Amino acid sequence: MPQAKSLTIAEFERVLKSLSNGRYSARDRAMLLLSFWSGMRVGEIAALKIGDVLSSDGNIKEEIRLKAEQTKGSKGRTVMIGSRLSQELAIYVATIPIQELNAPLFFSQKSSESFNPNALAQKFRRMFEKAGIDGATSHSGRRTFITQLASKGIGVRVLQSLAGHRSIATTQLYIDVNDEMKRHAVNMI
Repeated sequence: MPQAKSLTIAEFERVLKSLSNGRYSARDRAMLLLSFWSGMRVGEIAALKIGDVLSSDGNIKEEIRLKAEQTKGSKGRTVMIGSRLSQELAIYVATIPIQELNAPLFFSQKSSESFNPNALAQKFRRMFEKAGIDGATSHSGRRTFITQLASKGIGVRVLQSLAGHRSIATTQLYIDVNDEMKRHAVNMI
């Protein structure tokens, strides 16, 4: 089975634009950006609770501390939230009625239940299809996140930690090498 496609900046912007006028655009945008701007897995996004991103004083946290049951491999991990993602999450959180911090962060439109990982993976697939992006899957955000950071010179050990991988070899499989990265490398001499 081929690896998920890493999106170019233009493709990513096309997906965001296609989400801008949907009924659940703030929710869909927040879910997508968690994947592309923090490298979260679709199952981790589906498992998020309001209290994972929102502190008791109503502010967006700087990091999400995922519990073992929220992650792949049953090992907790910390996801860093950058300033742009923090702003986007604040926009989304302002659109939802916050009952309690233990409530799901993302609800599906067909029920008052949170997304399960499979339903969210299908939702991501439909987002990419709507934007006309072929080969993209729910894993494309993670691959794009890791590839973009690698192209900016972030070391593989940091990438491994950000991705929550146990092995650097796994992280290296996520990095798409492209002509721009090679041009940048040879111009560093």
